[in-house]
Amino acid sequence: MSRSLSMPQAFVSPDRIRLLFTEAMSQMYRAEVPQYGTLIELVADVNAGCLENDHDLRERLAQAGELERIDVERHGAIRLGTADELFTIRRLFAVMGMQPVGYYDLSVAGVPVHSTSFRPIDEAALNVNPFRVFTSLLRLELIEDEGLRGEAEAILAKRRIYTPRAVALIERHEQNGGLTEAEATEFVAEALETFRWHGEATVSAETYKRLHDAHRLIADVVSFKGPHINHLTPRTLDIDAVQVRMPERGITPKAVIEGPPRRHCDILLRQTSFKALEETIAFSGDDDGAARGTHTARFGEIEQRGVALTAKGRALYDQLLASVRGEVQVGAGGAGAGAYDDELAARFKALPDSWDELRRADLAFFRYAATPAGIAAAGSTPSGDPEALIASGYLTFTPIVYEDFLPVSAAGIFQSNLGTDQQQNYATRSNRGAFEAALGAAVQDELALYAERQAASLDSALEALGLVGLPLKTVA
Repeated sequence: MSRSLSMPQAFVSPDRIRLLFTEAMSQMYRAEVPQYGTLIELVADVNAGCLENDHDLRERLAQAGELERIDVERHGAIRLGTADELFTIRRLFAVMGMQPVGYYDLSVAGVPVHSTSFRPIDEAALNVNPFRVFTSLLRLELIEDEGLRGEAEAILAKRRIYTPRAVALIERHEQNGGLTEAEATEFVAEALETFRWHGEATVSAETYKRLHDAHRLIADVVSFKGPHINHLTPRTLDIDAVQVRMPERGITPKAVIEGPPRRHCDILLRQTSFKALEETIAFSGDDDGAARGTHTARFGEIEQRGVALTAKGRALYDQLLASVRGEVQVGAGGAGAGAYDDELAARFKALPDSWDELRRADLAFFRYAATPAGIAAAGSTPSGDPEALIASGYLTFTPIVYEDFLPVSAAGIFQSNLGTDQQQNYATRSNRGAFEAALGAAVQDELALYAERQAASLDSALEALGLVGLPLKTVA
């Protein structure tokens, strides 16, 4: 046997598999939801204009290694029905280098799910392709009707949302430590089947109606063969421009942008969307074989990401947002979108709008780097104090982008696309323990991940300056 035939085939990186999957998912969703393609074109136009007209923004993104990722950046969302489905999706995403980060309880906002975000956590992997999937598990215990709850459990127990070959390739990855290029290509094709739209419901029209009456999201999770991707989201650099220009492309946006107001220094995450599609479906179990109806779930979404906030910054953000949402209601009988936006901007003046103020007040996370001047002076700098080094021009900082989600914003998007008139107050609240038991792993703490990146960057910068690493003061 020749040397080439006897040597084991090389494994492709998880980053490569994730990139292949993202591209395949985007192509599939573009074919299924044509307005998504229109949205991608609009976002590309807006982003190009931003980079052309804002040199500081372009330079900041370039320095942080984020410029190349903007065009490929996406997040998707799926809703699962059983613990087994969640357990396997964790293993599936692990093949692509994605780990569960954060726990989100949406039941407090009237949506009967709890969720996590599967994403890369390494900075280099994020800059290759920061694909994220917001993954929700239906909380069947929140269905008050015991008979309907039992029926939903029985329906979900029968379905298999992963192809046998996808499961086999997941097992091969776990056993061998990777996949070859051919296996990775096959894995992407097989995994994609889990996320594909199927216009045939697995339930009768009568069952669908009862599930729908309990909550539209329950009907979406229980009534179909699999957890079709319900949106795929590009990242824009100016969500306000996209919001204004969507109608020009024949797209009607939701009334308000979820999240913080427009600011000079973007924080966390802002999101908007267009209304969910009304899609024709065929129900099962009817005498004529295929009673027709409609289902509304899949929609288009756009996001703008800013700096990750510390626990102290996040507490202030939550307080300010709650103060506005508690007093200004948008919609029927409430204020208009303009009044909400104005009040939001006014309240958020309490949160500093400069990078240096955010940093000095320990409100946000930053990546530190030694400057060329600092490196040239390595070993002869007068002080190891980061503030003195910044003032001397030896140390610089750039905001660490927020890679995660906001439960209030997610619930707002969900409600906007599932029917704003449907509000539920669930007695049961957070159940992280049950979620992690179903997941088969603990979710990672997103704040700890940002803190680690900040501390590591400072240590690396101080080392480049010939100094002993000094920690920043404790983040609140």
